[in-house]
Amino acid sequence: MKITVRYFASIREAVGRGSEAIETTATTLGALRSELIARGDAHAASLGRGKAVRMALNQTLSGEAAELADGDEVAFFPPVTGG
Repeated sequence: MKITVRYFASIREAVGRGSEAIETTATTLGALRSELIARGDAHAASLGRGKAVRMALNQTLSGEAAELADGDEVAFFPPVTGG
């Protein structure tokens, strides 16, 4: 399936792009994250399992069990604090 992945803040800076359209076999957000981590280098460093990363599916905050469908938009971003 084809999805759009968007990266924000420090994750965007690390991977060197704000978004990309990718073909994936992942069926959940967690599987997609693992697929991106497997790319190595910047993806692994910024999305790694020890990192605090928030995810959104079609502009709704979602957990790793959220199911993906063709045409979805996924966003990865670090936790934000207000003040």
